[in-house]
Amino acid sequence: MSAAQIRYSNVAVILHWLIAALVLWNVGVVFLTGEEVPPALMESHKAAGITVLALSLVRVGWRLTHRWPPLSDHLAGWEKALARTTHVLFYLLLFVVPLAGWIMVSAGRGDPVSWFGLFDIPALPVARSRETAGLFYEVHEYAAFFMIGLLILHIGGALKHSFIDRAPGLSRMWFGNAPPRG
Repeated sequence: MSAAQIRYSNVAVILHWLIAALVLWNVGVVFLTGEEVPPALMESHKAAGITVLALSLVRVGWRLTHRWPPLSDHLAGWEKALARTTHVLFYLLLFVVPLAGWIMVSAGRGDPVSWFGLFDIPALPVARSRETAGLFYEVHEYAAFFMIGLLILHIGGALKHSFIDRAPGLSRMWFGNAPPRG
């Protein structure tokens, strides 16, 4: 069986798509509402961000204990390097973006984050400071824009490999008949 036929495990696929849906929701909320996000949507944005953080911890734990499927042999060396770099940056940003948002909220008003109205997640133990909140707002915003760029690169690469190169790209991160690995 060639490396291109091996897909990610069901757990990895579920985590990938849950995190992707939450990230896209959060990006959509901010872009569709602009600077003044309605309070109910902002609460959902915060809860989704905390969920991304928690699921990313699970994903890293899974990733450390399960090998990922090898990249396809048809990829050029630069494509393999770009794929690995993109994945590492995604993992980093999946922590930086929500943590920066949580620190921003904690340093600002110091309010807990409501997790979809079910329970509250306490503020982080940081000093309340307008300057700190402002700094982490900037980190949150710039890191989110960088993540959007990576998303475009990631989606473009998957589509290119699937539809132009005719190589398994999307099928590796979906449920299917190929045996899962990682």
